[in-house]
Amino acid sequence: MTGSPVLPGRPAGCAVTPQPKSEPVLSAYRPLLRVPGARAFVGGAILARIGGAMFGVAIVVMISSRRGSFGLAGAVSSVGILVLAAAGPFIGRLIDKYGQRRVALPFVVFAFVAGLMTVVASLSGWPAWTLFLFYGLSAVMPEPSPLTRARWAHLLRDDPDRLHSAMSFEQILDEGSFVLGPVLAILASTLVLPELGIIVAEVLFTLGAVVFLGSRETEPPVVPHEHRPRGSAVTRPGVLVVATALTMTGVIFGSNEVIAVAVADAAGREGFSSVILALFAFGSMSAGIVFGTISFTVTLTRRLLIAAAGMVVLEAPALVVGNLWGLAGIMLVAGSATAPLLITSTTLTQRLVPRALVTEGMAVVVTGILIGISIGAAVAGWAIEGLGAQRAYAVPVVAGAVAVLVIGARYGRLRQAELADPEIRDALAA
Repeated sequence: MTGSPVLPGRPAGCAVTPQPKSEPVLSAYRPLLRVPGARAFVGGAILARIGGAMFGVAIVVMISSRRGSFGLAGAVSSVGILVLAAAGPFIGRLIDKYGQRRVALPFVVFAFVAGLMTVVASLSGWPAWTLFLFYGLSAVMPEPSPLTRARWAHLLRDDPDRLHSAMSFEQILDEGSFVLGPVLAILASTLVLPELGIIVAEVLFTLGAVVFLGSRETEPPVVPHEHRPRGSAVTRPGVLVVATALTMTGVIFGSNEVIAVAVADAAGREGFSSVILALFAFGSMSAGIVFGTISFTVTLTRRLLIAAAGMVVLEAPALVVGNLWGLAGIMLVAGSATAPLLITSTTLTQRLVPRALVTEGMAVVVTGILIGISIGAAVAGWAIEGLGAQRAYAVPVVAGAVAVLVIGARYGRLRQAELADPEIRDALAA
C-alpha cells in the first residue's frame, strides 16, 4: 500500500510487479542498508522502538504489582498515550522548523528524567497523582517512526520504488518491536523488580534515540524560514482523511487487544489471548515483508481504500467463529491487511504535505493511531459488557467500515491531492 505514485501518462491499473522469484524476499531491503549512514540511524531507531514498545506493558505491570490496582495502572497508561498523542504533532512541527537533533535531543533527556522520577515515585510509595504527573511528562518525547520515515523520505525522494521498500521496512521494524518489547517488559518486571521494565525501556529508548540523532549525515535539512509554507500539516488536503482512517485502524488495534483477553477468559484459557494477538502481529509483519517487494501501478489512494476494505472483510468472520484456534487463524489472516494500510498511509502522507512539513505530517497520522488505540480499548470494554466477548468483535469491524466510508467519501479529492505535482504544490504553499 505504499510505493511509487502513479504519474501522468502512467497506467492506473491494478497490476503489480513482484521481485524475481529467484531472489529471496528480504533481498528487496538489503540495498536500503547500503545507503550511506543508514545502518547507524536504523540501529538506533530499533533500540528506541523496542524501548517505546515496552512502556505500556511495563507501567501496567509496575503499578498493578505495587498498588494492586489494574484500574489505576490502566488510567496512568492511558494518560501517557494521550500525552504522547498530543505532543507528537507539536514536536514534529518544531523538528521541521529547527532540525531533528536540535529539537529532539532535549525532549529525549527530559523524558528520560521524568521516566526515572516515575520509578522513584513507585519505589517510594508516593501518592498516585505523582505517577500520573511523572509518567505523563515522560511521554513528552519524539516518536521514532516519524523521524525515521522523514529520513527515508529525504534520502530516497527521487527513487519512489526504493522509498516504497523503505516504508515497508519501517513497518516491519514497528511490528517486530511490538512483538519483542512487551515480552522484555514482562520478563524484567515480573522476574526481577516491578520497576525494572520501565528502567530498561527508558535506557533502550534514550540510548537508541542518542545513536539515531548522532547520525547527522542522514538528517533532513531544515527548510529556510522564508521558504517555509504557511499553516500546519493537518490542514493540507487529504491529511485529515488519512489521519481519520488511521484513527479507525487504532480502534481496531486497541479493541482487538481487549477482546482477545475477554474471549480467552470466557473460554477458560486466559493465556491464549497472547497466541491470538501474536498471530495478528505476525500476519501483519509477514504482509509487510512481502508488500515491500512489490512494485505497483495503482495509485496510493486506491491502495488505501482496498486495504481498508480488506480489514473489514478479513476480520468480520471473528464475529461468528467461537473456537479459539479458529479465531487465532482468522486473526492471522486479518492482520495481513493492517501493514499494507499503514505503509500506504505513511507514504501517501509524504505526497500530501510539502517537504518542510513532512515530520509534522507523519506525527499527525501516527497520533491518529494512538488516539484510536485508547478509544478502541474503552469502547471494546463497554461492548464486552453489553454484548458479550464474541459479539464485541463488532467494534473493530465497524471501525474498519468507518475507515472505508471516510476514504470512499473523499476518494476523488484525495487522489487529486496525491497526484498533484509536488514542486508546484510546494511553491503554492510557500
